[in-house]
Amino acid sequence: MVGGLMSAPAETPSSMAKLAPLIIKRVLSSLLTLFLVSLVIFTVSGLLPGDAAQEVLGQSATPEQVAALRHEMGLDRPAHLRYVTWLGGIVRGDPGMSYVANMPVSQIISDRLPNSLTLAGITAVISTVLALIIGISSAINRGGRLDSALNVTTLSLVAMPEFLIATLGVLIFSVKLLWLPSIAMVTPEAGWSAMLRSMALPVFSLTCVVVAQMARMTRAAVADQLDRPYVEMARLKGVPFSRIVLFHVMPNAVGPVVNAMALSLSYLMGGAIIVETIFNFPGLASLMVNAVTSRDMPLLQSCAMIFCATYLALMLVADIVAILANPRLRA
Repeated sequence: MVGGLMSAPAETPSSMAKLAPLIIKRVLSSLLTLFLVSLVIFTVSGLLPGDAAQEVLGQSATPEQVAALRHEMGLDRPAHLRYVTWLGGIVRGDPGMSYVANMPVSQIISDRLPNSLTLAGITAVISTVLALIIGISSAINRGGRLDSALNVTTLSLVAMPEFLIATLGVLIFSVKLLWLPSIAMVTPEAGWSAMLRSMALPVFSLTCVVVAQMARMTRAAVADQLDRPYVEMARLKGVPFSRIVLFHVMPNAVGPVVNAMALSLSYLMGGAIIVETIFNFPGLASLMVNAVTSRDMPLLQSCAMIFCATYLALMLVADIVAILANPRLRA
């Protein structure tokens, strides 16, 4: 503790009691946002060109056949009734039947969701560790050669689109060196070693995209705290610099750092469409692309809701973690 400036106030029952309404308010706000997002998703998906019944039957179908299938699918019902039915099914965990596969949407998603979660989880762990190391090291060595090198590297990665990183990865590691497969063949019977080797290039591509932005935001937050008077006072009193960074700077910088990480990690579920397409990865993002192509609205809407719910959940967790770590944010 240094002059009381860096130590967080002790948690009391009254201060903890004040947290409950704040967290409940954030949760209710997220649920309201998700409800509004569901309206947008249902409306926008209905505006897509083409007809789902026509796509299923093909161009040779007669108008009577198309009309009969539209009635069977419920597409001739008013939009507000279809929305209420669909939203009720989402709440119950039954998003309906796929127009194209003629099987429950939940079953189709359950086959793909573990692959996306595994890909996102591995990338998140690697990216978070690398971003913290790079961001903190760069902030501590501001103006030095290490800081300059890391800044140039992260800026270059931020400027490079994911399809270019993925393509370069395939050219180097698959075509030239023959180390890794260019197509992610993820099967249920594959072992962990084979699965990790197959997922190496998708993880590498996503990590390069995510870690750069996370590292830059971490650097900015830590550097801002290092310029505060309490850091100078602590150093004058002889507190080890490593202790200052770990126990005083990081708790105060955790708010923007956690939010930056949540924003970056939310990309892994919905923003990995290009990477999954390039490597033919059987994940949720590529499934949504196929749903758009085939006008499979129940499948498309369900995938979009999962992506949006994941994003809101990550931002909610980031807010709660930041509030718990930094008492000043509770105001």
